[in-house]
Amino acid sequence: TVPHNIYLLTLPLIYLLYIKMVALIRVGKSTLLTIILAGILAGALPELVMGQNCGCAANLCCSQYGYCGTGNDYCGKGCREGPCFASPSTNGVSVANIVTDAFFNGIINQAPANCAGKSFYTRAAFLDAANSYPQFGKVGSTDDSKREIAAFFAHATHETGHFCYIDEINGASKNYCDKTNTRYPCKPNKNYYGRGPLQLSWNYNYGPAGEAIKFDGLNNPEIVATDRVVSFKSALWFWMGSVHSVISQGFGATTRAINSIECNGGNPSAVNSRAQYYTQYCNQLGVAPGDKLTC
Repeated sequence: TVPHNIYLLTLPLIYLLYIKMVALIRVGKSTLLTIILAGILAGALPELVMGQNCGCAANLCCSQYGYCGTGNDYCGKGCREGPCFASPSTNGVSVANIVTDAFFNGIINQAPANCAGKSFYTRAAFLDAANSYPQFGKVGSTDDSKREIAAFFAHATHETGHFCYIDEINGASKNYCDKTNTRYPCKPNKNYYGRGPLQLSWNYNYGPAGEAIKFDGLNNPEIVATDRVVSFKSALWFWMGSVHSVISQGFGATTRAINSIECNGGNPSAVNSRAQYYTQYCNQLGVAPGDKLTC
């Protein structure tokens, strides 16, 4: 993540240093000041200066957004260089062997024939996108892999009506612009309503998704609904960043991660619908669904 307030924090420091500089110059110590000032600035501003160039100090990580720091936000997912956290080892499971033609077609064939998604979403596009996320469906035991894949397709089924919909129903009439997010500002005449398998929404999701997948998420959000591989990649980007880490807590935790407003009685029918799809797909894949299916 980007430390948005670092500029505000450093401005008072620079001002105080300037006041000290003036005072020292008045007593004839400008040479000493130069040395002190350089040293203080070098120590006080390494994250700002070095982070912008992604040339971090040896003990700092360069985040996926090009800023230096420590902790999971910098050394975790997307870490470019430095003491990045090691990714969990994969289990060698083949996602393609789990998401077979029969499994995928068994879902999409339930959508009406006139659905736009029937000619858009394909198993090949999903597998192509999954290749960009080597941790998806490949962490833990084989049963863990099956449960994660079942969970992903359960949510996709619920969100798209068995892959019927590409765009959110009446999405263009809704406002998904968070104007308080200045890092990913909304662009004129662009709509950030739900698109794709998990209905990617909001400017603060389209922006970073585009950075990760290499498309202009703010100026061209429509590509999530026109490029089938990008569409699946956007769904997997959200999944790996917001859902993957809670999959071991039960399916209910994944529902909370995707749409928390449904939980705690917010929309019990939607929560149960997701859980039913998940249980159904677990049965198809021959794995127990586990506990804590709702939220």
